[in-house]
Amino acid sequence: MTTTAHGPATESDRFPLYTPEFAADPHAAYAHMRSTHGALVPVELSPGVPATLVIGYSQARRILNEPWNFPADPRVWQKEVPATCPVRPMMEWRPNALRSAEDDHARYRAANTSSLDAVDQHELRSLVEAVAGAAVGKFRSAGRADLVGDFARPIAFRVLSKLLGCPDEIGDRIAHGMASIFNTTDAEHGNQVLGQAVADLVALRRRQPADDVTSRMMAHPGGLDDTEMAHQLVTLYGAGIEPVTNLISNTCRKILSDDGFSTALHAAQSTVRDALDTVLYQDPPLANYCISYPPAPVRVDDVVLPAHQPVVISMAACNNDPALTHGLAADALAGNRAHLAWSAGPHTCPARSHAYLIAETAISYLLDAHPVMDLAVAEGELRWRPGPFHRALESLPVIFPTAR
Repeated sequence: MTTTAHGPATESDRFPLYTPEFAADPHAAYAHMRSTHGALVPVELSPGVPATLVIGYSQARRILNEPWNFPADPRVWQKEVPATCPVRPMMEWRPNALRSAEDDHARYRAANTSSLDAVDQHELRSLVEAVAGAAVGKFRSAGRADLVGDFARPIAFRVLSKLLGCPDEIGDRIAHGMASIFNTTDAEHGNQVLGQAVADLVALRRRQPADDVTSRMMAHPGGLDDTEMAHQLVTLYGAGIEPVTNLISNTCRKILSDDGFSTALHAAQSTVRDALDTVLYQDPPLANYCISYPPAPVRVDDVVLPAHQPVVISMAACNNDPALTHGLAADALAGNRAHLAWSAGPHTCPARSHAYLIAETAISYLLDAHPVMDLAVAEGELRWRPGPFHRALESLPVIFPTAR
């Protein structure tokens, strides 16, 4: 159990992060956590899965930059966690950069960054515009759309599959498996579907290398074998579909629901990039993650974090820590990139420039195609998908005038 200055934490003290109530209003939950526990909060990621949620910005920066005290390797932790646990697929050990440390981490990260850095940004922008055009074309004459299912998700999926050299048939299976894992619904089966699909992609690109991220990673001097390659792809798909989908849809929601922001955007007083940065501060698409597993008890402030129990960074709560935001006007967040949405330290997201470009290009295309667009329901009727890790809308229904 976590021992604090106030005594041992019992299971009843732990805040559940998996409930629909938490998904509906996480910021109210973070405020309550802060008032009762301070920066380090006992939580449950799933029934019977305890963890510490870090909601203080300075404490998170320390933890993210001390990989020797807070390594990302969960192998000791997962020995006591059954394969049927709904959050295990998002947390378990894989031979990839996200779940490794020291030399293994350096080898995997080098292969990832080298392959991603070779993506031509001009070609990527053209690709996103083409995919966004195809998505918009399907609902242009309907006068209504769901910007999650009809726009954000197909763009994230098709752009990433193209970058990775993944055919649609394999990509569909990957998307299904990844959605099950993020939603923590039938996550064990989703993990199996995902594993087989990425193995099929690796086998295809071994036989038929091409000019894509997967083939370049295979050719990297790090010499990744097929198993290691499959797990790099799991990480790339995990970071490239759900979070990018949520970044696009959450930013569209911000533009559509905030009249002041929308007016400034249309008057060229702010930009889509400003909207993205505001959302990355206030409602980052991956709200709680960057998980580490201390190999020994470690003290942070007045809290002793237990060995081999997950420590989860709440990017959403840390970005909105009153110690960080006190005195800042809401518009001060536009263009401010001090947030933790891309993590920090040795596990900083290597594809943040790609994610920015994809989201900015897609949203700009949508606003150009449909400059007059409104929510089809009241903002309070929008529903958020439960889950301890993501900040994800179930749907984002909109209406707009059809072209004559």
